[in-house]
Amino acid sequence: MSPYVAHVTVMLKPLVNDPAGLAVRDGLSALGFDGVEAVRVGKRLVVTLSAPDAEEAARLVNAMCDQLLANPVIEDFVVEIVDGASDTTAAAPPS
Repeated sequence: MSPYVAHVTVMLKPLVNDPAGLAVRDGLSALGFDGVEAVRVGKRLVVTLSAPDAEEAARLVNAMCDQLLANPVIEDFVVEIVDGASDTTAAAPPS
């Protein structure tokens, strides 16, 4: 088993209302950033896992997203798998 790191980006689907994005847009406007037309707010997760290969790591993380990390009804997600030994943004294990 090799260490892998999955960078998961979860965003609301384009047609889903994004109140946090609206609040950020309005805040930027209040600060004088008048050219901002839209903001979408999402989340980024970094998952460190062991798997026999990158394909299996991707399969496992996609299953995690389908079952817990994202709400498939209102959110889309993108998974990027990197070699855990070379990734400097890996999630630190609990102490």
